[in-house]
Amino acid sequence: KCQSFGDGVNFVVCQLCALLTAVWFRLYLHPSKTSPFVRHVVATLLGIYFALFCFGWYALHFLLQSGITYGIMILTGVEHMHKYCLVVALGYLSFCQITRVYVFDYGMYSADFTGPMMVITQKITSVAFEIHDGECVRMPSLLEYFSYNCNFMGILAGPTCSYNDYIAFIEGTPYRHRDLENKGKVNGKSRLNDPSPNTEVIRKLATCFISLLVFLSVCKVCPVERNVDDDFIATTPFYAQVVYLYLSMLTTRPKYYFVWTLADAINNAAGFGFNGYDSNGLPQWDLISNLRIMNIELATSFKVFLDNWNIQTAHWLKRVCYERCPYNPTAATFLLSAMWHGAYPGYYLTFLTGIVITLAARAVRHNVRPYFMGSPTLKFVYDVITWAATQIAICYTVIPFVLLSVGPSLKFYRSWYFCIHIGCILLAIALPVKPRHLRLKEQQPAVQPSLESTDSNSNQKQKAT
Repeated sequence: KCQSFGDGVNFVVCQLCALLTAVWFRLYLHPSKTSPFVRHVVATLLGIYFALFCFGWYALHFLLQSGITYGIMILTGVEHMHKYCLVVALGYLSFCQITRVYVFDYGMYSADFTGPMMVITQKITSVAFEIHDGECVRMPSLLEYFSYNCNFMGILAGPTCSYNDYIAFIEGTPYRHRDLENKGKVNGKSRLNDPSPNTEVIRKLATCFISLLVFLSVCKVCPVERNVDDDFIATTPFYAQVVYLYLSMLTTRPKYYFVWTLADAINNAAGFGFNGYDSNGLPQWDLISNLRIMNIELATSFKVFLDNWNIQTAHWLKRVCYERCPYNPTAATFLLSAMWHGAYPGYYLTFLTGIVITLAARAVRHNVRPYFMGSPTLKFVYDVITWAATQIAICYTVIPFVLLSVGPSLKFYRSWYFCIHIGCILLAIALPVKPRHLRLKEQQPAVQPSLESTDSNSNQKQKAT
């Protein structure tokens, strides 16, 4: 426990230092004042320093993983580069996770060095897929590659971002390739393409403070482990167990809200994350945001919850797996996510459960939802019911993720008689849903193919291979 507490303190101290450094980086190493080379060097060296301070010599794994995969990118052709990088980066990550869990400190879920490696794995594979898909105009240099993977803004907690977006930020041209200039005009007047992030950073820091305060206040009040306590199971009515499950899992989320929002604020403080202007002409700093808290807490479907939780990881999984897997993309994506998260068996129980719940939720949405869209009252009733069902289903799914071990996780599911597993399997079987490729085909507009559309489809097929 002392080691875990110390790791957490080191992590928070490093992130707060990174926040102050980010402000300095934006003000004194602005692209208008210095060269991209200097910005790359400073960002990389500071990132390595923070990693060494927080994780000691374990941080060398970050450099080794990046160096090995860069060599693979140089030695292999564009056609197969993304496959090799995915296998090697994920394999290296898995090796470190397995040795940490089963050799060193099983059960010590702290700020371990494999956490940053998870983000670096995403970055390594993201740039490889961008090169393969033709989105990068050239192979990154060694400095650019290490800067992208190990910069001080994202070395400890991410979030993952596009390689193109990061390079454009370093070079001072984040709007050229994203075509955001038109969004900078409001009522015919041009807006500055380099808005100040100060207001957004302050707002996100306030969110961090509230999240941390809530977590420290309530995390001991409703411990998750009580859900598998023998006396609690024997003496508590089932409806009370349901309510307690929701409350206990609700108290675990502010920790993630704090970590991910602080990471987002650090990048914004450095000037990274601007995503154009909204319809009211206000700057948006959500390019690399990792969560939308209100959408999570008010989610009325499993999909909406997942779409707003760990957003950049969801984008990564969609790109490297879901959109490219020819068979059972949902199951393949959940299994890849389990491998990426680590070696604890609770992770696999969570994502295997997530598969059946996703299939059931999709079946209900396609077959039941249309009957409630006839009036605002019916839609409100449907939203209330689906909100409650979604929140309980999420808690039921992720409790093994928190308990980590097989024994306590199965004990919990047995106390609930595997009711949600059984119900979701029956729903998925009873309510038919068209295969994904047929749904996508129906969504495409029925137009006569032209030469331009044929060329576009041909390019998309080449990118998808």
